[in-house]
Amino acid sequence: MSGEEQRIELSLVSHTNVGKTTLARSLLGREVGEVHDAAHVTVQAEPFIMVETVEGDLLRLWDTPGFGDSARLAARLAQSGNPIGWFLTQVWDRWRDRAFWSSQQAVRNVREAADVVLYLVSAAEDPQQAGYVEPEMRILEWIGKPAILLLNQAGPPRPAAEEEAEVERWRAHVRAHAFVRDVLTLDAFARFWVQEFSLIDALAEAVPEEKRAAFARLAQAWHARRLAQFDDSMRTLAQLIARVACDRELLPEQGIGERLRDVGALFGAGSRSDGAKARASEQLAQRYRSAVRSAADRLISIHGLQGRAAEVVLARVAENVSADAPVHEGRAAVVGGLVSGALSGLAADLASGGMTLGAGLLTGGLLGALGAAGLAHGFNLVRGADQAAVAWSGEFVLELVSTQLLTYLAVAHFGRGRGEWHESEHPPFWREAVREELDARRQSLREIVGTSRDANEEAHLTAQLHPLLRAAVRSLTRRLYPKAAPIPE
Repeated sequence: MSGEEQRIELSLVSHTNVGKTTLARSLLGREVGEVHDAAHVTVQAEPFIMVETVEGDLLRLWDTPGFGDSARLAARLAQSGNPIGWFLTQVWDRWRDRAFWSSQQAVRNVREAADVVLYLVSAAEDPQQAGYVEPEMRILEWIGKPAILLLNQAGPPRPAAEEEAEVERWRAHVRAHAFVRDVLTLDAFARFWVQEFSLIDALAEAVPEEKRAAFARLAQAWHARRLAQFDDSMRTLAQLIARVACDRELLPEQGIGERLRDVGALFGAGSRSDGAKARASEQLAQRYRSAVRSAADRLISIHGLQGRAAEVVLARVAENVSADAPVHEGRAAVVGGLVSGALSGLAADLASGGMTLGAGLLTGGLLGALGAAGLAHGFNLVRGADQAAVAWSGEFVLELVSTQLLTYLAVAHFGRGRGEWHESEHPPFWREAVREELDARRQSLREIVGTSRDANEEAHLTAQLHPLLRAAVRSLTRRLYPKAAPIPE
């Protein structure tokens, strides 16, 4: 190191089995450590690089063993004139007194390595009833490092006012401890990336003065990484919506018999021959399913979710969006069948190892969606100079915008926990927030996707949709997380 670069150390500490490693995974964006529903799973303090700069600065996060019998530990420390020094000189048996041994490892890491402590508590507990908190506050106070208290296990995302009230309860509970610089919600199971900006801002005030210039560079690198993910996500959604809006399937030329049957149907004699239209619609739906799957896979990749995490989040998106997407009654046959059917089909494909070859879409969507009413509302019959084609209606594409914003929120909120908060990726109040944001932009959206487009307009539509989607999510974020730093223009 040249002397200007700095290494800034964060120690993540908590009572045992409160979720340190789970939160570390969410912050780092990768699988680290071991996660089990048991005490003292983490046995050694281990550092992980959160972010680094081209200048050589490092921000490292230490995952530490959990505090054990905190009340007994605090009582022991209170009996010594130099409590922490005495505690660290003791030799505790790792197997026979695991609680004290783990606590000693956590204390040693904070004492020797930390610039700032991230102290994690369970928001599922009432602060007055969480008996481990007060003795652990005394332990951290004896160590003397600045700390930020983080609320984990907060459950499903809730309206901002409810979450802020919970933060205020904990803030009041620890107000007497001056070393606690801030209290923030940062759930390992369902946190949104702008909440990390609040953590970065709090850390900027807590790091030692001599390291603040380096931390400013690290904060800038962290922001740039998250904003690049956001921009890439919005471009992925814009490309999907543009592709669906521009897609069309050409219809074969009608023979004289088909034309006569169509004319007769106008006068009540027989029925229209729409077999060709149904087959064309089926081809559109197959491409739609493939495009939705590709976009979801891309979003998952952007957010660093692989393996089992990718399967879980996609299945939950399929389940939640298919059940909850707002659908206008007049176009329910196709929008309900194909939006829901495509996403439900993704879950079916995942459950069978991806080998249904789209059968989930066909059974969930087409069989119930291609009646005459559905065809009228979900598809447009486009008359070209030489040949007719079937394309998605503008109203169908507008509904797709809504479902894709819900999909983005679900993926971006997905943490790397044990899956306890099954419903947390898609709380009901998100739907209302998305609807209101899109209502405010409906005229602009109609002008972009309200009419059928040619395939050669896809790049142009993507360029138009990208800033509109960015603006919608920026506004959604301000609504859902008013205390967090806003997403830059």
